[in-house]
Amino acid sequence: MAELPARARPRRSGKEAKLRKLRTEAARCTACPLWRHATQTVFGEGNADSRIVLVGEQPGDVEDRVGRPFVGPAGRLLDGALVAAGLDRSKVYVTNAVKHFKWTPRGKRRIHKTPAQREFDACSRWLDGELMALAPALIVCLGATAARAILGRDARVGALRGRVIDRESAPSVVVTVHPSYVLRILAAEREAAFRELVRDLRLAVGYLSRR
Repeated sequence: MAELPARARPRRSGKEAKLRKLRTEAARCTACPLWRHATQTVFGEGNADSRIVLVGEQPGDVEDRVGRPFVGPAGRLLDGALVAAGLDRSKVYVTNAVKHFKWTPRGKRRIHKTPAQREFDACSRWLDGELMALAPALIVCLGATAARAILGRDARVGALRGRVIDRESAPSVVVTVHPSYVLRILAAEREAAFRELVRDLRLAVGYLSRR
């Protein structure tokens, strides 16, 4: 493929420059103990100019090894839900409230463990930095930890789900379940839970289409 002339090459946005700086700084983060047992920091990725940001809890086992968010089983389910909702994964930005994988051993497996509040607080600077750089119109919180990160410690998925939460001088928010929840529940209930996740994502798409 022929190389573009210098004047025709797309310029990197200021948002991308800010995110690169944050990513480099986060890779050296030792603000809480999680870095000691994680393979690496897993920073957000995606379209820096997207109007929508999806926020999960933390990287899982696959993400920790690969170094990218939402590339394991939950990520594949999320990809399917995004397609069903009319969203292109390459056009959105995905990240997590906590950037290191917290786990406990079970035989040869590493099992997810929910981050403690002190770990969550120590990591908040990275999510805050991402959101300041991205300045999205809408944030989709995937699960309770993400909802608390964005809306405060009292946020509950069940109470907030199914509507767009408008906030003064801040991005609007849609709260839904984490894709891993859909994978964990009984197989007989999984299809309905997936449809509800898609419904929530479509709510986000409809909101953006009206703005």
